[in-house]
Amino acid sequence: MKKRKTKAAPPLAPVELANNFTRGFVATGLLAAIQNRAAGAPPTRKVAQLALQGGFALAAGVATAESLRRQDFFSAALAVASGVAGVMVVETLLATETHDEPKEAEIG
Repeated sequence: MKKRKTKAAPPLAPVELANNFTRGFVATGLLAAIQNRAAGAPPTRKVAQLALQGGFALAAGVATAESLRRQDFFSAALAVASGVAGVMVVETLLATETHDEPKEAEIG
């Protein structure tokens, strides 16, 4: 009995990755904006930072899952690494300043 070769599914197209990024961007942005508003703060740079990171995370997650489904482990590892890089770039470029300068103690 001959084994039939199954055709491997093609990797995600750039359009699909862009769609997944947009889904993550919008979903995370909405959540961050609503949570930020509930805390009484106006939308800030933090909302944009979280939205971008959510977009990168979702796109990387979908690409990784698709690669693992195809048993393409190199592409899966590359998708995870790309997601981490995207999140870290956003973290670095849009980091919100939350460092309070230490105040000198008054003497006397």
